[in-house]
Amino acid sequence: MDLTVVAYIAYLLISVALTIWVARTLSRNGRIFLSDVLHGNEKLADAVNHLLVVGFYLVNFGFVALYLSQDEAVLDARELFEALSVKLGVVLLVLGVMHLGNVYVLNKIRRRGVMEREQVPPVAPQGWTKAAPGTGA
Repeated sequence: MDLTVVAYIAYLLISVALTIWVARTLSRNGRIFLSDVLHGNEKLADAVNHLLVVGFYLVNFGFVALYLSQDEAVLDARELFEALSVKLGVVLLVLGVMHLGNVYVLNKIRRRGVMEREQVPPVAPQGWTKAAPGTGA
C-alpha cells in the first residue's frame, strides 16, 4: 500500500478522534455555563449546547477534509511522520482556537446574564430619603 494513503488514513482517524474528544469536552462543560446563563432552563441549555456542538463539528470536519490533500508523495516512514506531524499540528491549532473561541463566547454570554441579574435590585424601593441640609440637592 502506498504510504501516502497510510498518511491519509492515520490523519483522518486521529483528526476525527481529536475533534470528537474536544467537542464532547466542550459540550459537557459548556452546558453548565449555558444553564446558568439561561436561568436554569435545562431544555433550552441543551438545545443551544447541541447547536454549538453541531457547528463545531461542521467547521472542524470541514477543515480536516479540506486539509487532507498532500502535494508530495510519502516515500518512507520518516516522511510519513513528518507529513502527519504537520497536518495534525495544524488541526490541533485549529481545534485549540475553536475551543478558546467557544469558551470566550460562553463566558461573554454568562457575564451578560450575570450583569442583567445584578441590574435588578434585590428589594423594591420603599421610599425616598431627604437630602442632607446644605448639599444643594
